[in-house]
Amino acid sequence: MAERRRHYGGWLAAALVLALAVPLMIGGRDALTALGDFPPGRLAGMLALVVLCWNLNALRLRLLLAGHAGPLGQRGALGMVMATEFAICATPGGSGGLPTLLALLARRGLRPSRASAVFMVDQCCDLLFFLAALTALVLVSLATAVPWPYQWLLVAAIVALLLLLATGAMLIRHLPALLRRLGASRKRRPRLARRLLGFRQALVATLALPRPVLMLTMASCAAHWLTRYSLLYLALAGLGADVAWSWAFLVQMLSMAAGQLSLLPGGTGAAELGTGMLLIPLVGQATAGAAIVIWRFVTFHCYLLAGAPVFLAMIGLPRRRGTPDGDRAG
Repeated sequence: MAERRRHYGGWLAAALVLALAVPLMIGGRDALTALGDFPPGRLAGMLALVVLCWNLNALRLRLLLAGHAGPLGQRGALGMVMATEFAICATPGGSGGLPTLLALLARRGLRPSRASAVFMVDQCCDLLFFLAALTALVLVSLATAVPWPYQWLLVAAIVALLLLLATGAMLIRHLPALLRRLGASRKRRPRLARRLLGFRQALVATLALPRPVLMLTMASCAAHWLTRYSLLYLALAGLGADVAWSWAFLVQMLSMAAGQLSLLPGGTGAAELGTGMLLIPLVGQATAGAAIVIWRFVTFHCYLLAGAPVFLAMIGLPRRRGTPDGDRAG
């Protein structure tokens, strides 16, 4: 266990260094000068938007749980979101996010099948939002005379999202057949079948929530991503760059998708390089480097700094008899 912690600590330290080193290598000394001129009030406003994003995700979690994890107030849900976001940023490919959320929900008495179903619906909301957003961007690019840089990326991203949604739907629909093809032993097959069946039933129950609840969940999802993916635009505007909000949105989406392929926490390295490649032709190296430093500070370093104590407190809290951990009603 200690060796594993040192291993993760080494990965996280490398990620923190790269998150600052790569954009500064892109922008050079001029990027440092541009950072010194960035308005502090704008940075404070961007941090306030990060807090808003956390609260929107907390609302979404409460809506999807629908009271099945006991009385959960906004403060308790906010703690879960911050702890989960910290785990996502601190582990390669965000692999620690789901186990953290499952552990926190298990402390509130929620079965793993139900918690996994909530997570699945949450991820599907994200995919549906990005699919709708990309489709809207394609329509805008066709309706306007201004050509988009790298327009083929829009089509590629839409195809990738459609494949993800179709794959997820097929896996859920054909779980029994998948179980047989996995070649599970006869002794393990009934247990696996019960788990998969329980997950599918929990997924159906989650999707059967009242339509207003699902619509509000999708609205909070859209509000979260529209707010979070406005941060790069705000950073560029604060540096005096004239870049369309829609292009900044697309740059963030593509660079973070590329970051998932990185083996470092938070997608560091790939996210910064991808963003730099897409921004440099429009704003130059110095502005691109400075904007990436600011953007990654509020969407990566801030998530680690603010989420670490919450993560340690919530994961380390002992189970209290008769009350869920850390939240009596929020």
